[in-house]
Amino acid sequence: MDFSAVSIGSPLELSLRVAGMATAISFVAATLTAWLLARKKGPLPALLDALCTLPMVLPPTVLGYYLILLVGRRGLLGQWLADMGINLVFSWQGAVVAATVVVFPLIYKSARASLEQVDRHLEDAARTLGASEWRIFIGVSLPLAWKGIFAGIMLAFARGMGEFGATLMIAGNIPGKTQTLALAIYDAFQAGNDAQAAWLVVITSAVCISLLMAAELLLKLKRR
Repeated sequence: MDFSAVSIGSPLELSLRVAGMATAISFVAATLTAWLLARKKGPLPALLDALCTLPMVLPPTVLGYYLILLVGRRGLLGQWLADMGINLVFSWQGAVVAATVVVFPLIYKSARASLEQVDRHLEDAARTLGASEWRIFIGVSLPLAWKGIFAGIMLAFARGMGEFGATLMIAGNIPGKTQTLALAIYDAFQAGNDAQAAWLVVITSAVCISLLMAAELLLKLKRR
């Protein structure tokens, strides 16, 4: 094979870092959002739910375009970020932002469905004992809903590993800087390097399958 371990190691390390950070950020944001919107009725909660789910159905390139309008150099927040010394365009941090937007709905939908299934009588019992809503969420709702949330986290991480469109638009495809595994596969295929593309595909598939199998194993051990 005519490619080095470095050409594989750098995209792999970056993909794991981007997917890990995006999943962590989405876990906090999506779980809190799901808690606030769970069991809420009315036009406003329905609209917010649709907005939270929207990245799941929009093409990644559309999400990338929205992100450019928001955090690009001439975007709504671009100048403010520049004044703070933050530049998300053509940076790995921009890849994290793109991946976060893409994987957010996966955790949000799982978390909301799980939180809605928590027995209300248990939450009401905690209220009668004087527990605050935040303490009920941390001590009652979250532990009972964690299986569904955990499943969403693993799916989000695997999805973050394969993010392509939004990442390409906001972070670019710079080898050694913003080139993730998905982008490296695209580059290798475009260059006619079928051996490298196939090897990167095998690595990506193996990592994602391992994650999903590990998640299923942890769930089975917890049930026992």
